[in-house]
Amino acid sequence: MRQESDIAPVRNEEHYAVIFSSIRNEDSGVDYNRAADRMLALAAQQDGFLGVESVREQDGTGITVSYWRDRDSIEAWHQVAEHQNVQELGRRLWYAEFAVRICRVERSYHFKKS
Repeated sequence: MRQESDIAPVRNEEHYAVIFSSIRNEDSGVDYNRAADRMLALAAQQDGFLGVESVREQDGTGITVSYWRDRDSIEAWHQVAEHQNVQELGRRLWYAEFAVRICRVERSYHFKKS
């Protein structure tokens, strides 16, 4: 069951979203989950990181959207050595396919049933 904390905080000012769509290999397993948890913790420490939302289907298809203050923050995250190492492992071991899209968020709003 999803929880309220699964939705990243909504921001009033313009910011950026990185959309990572992927199809995992069937045998990606425990090492993948550990790496994904580590990358989330590491991203959260980066200057400009605003939040993340992620879903994955049983068939391995998933979408992760991370939110960033600006393009410089995204580029700095992309250059983190540990992140680059995990990206390479993803290409070799964990993903059958993935796509990355970087988008400017011009407007956002939020609804929560009370």
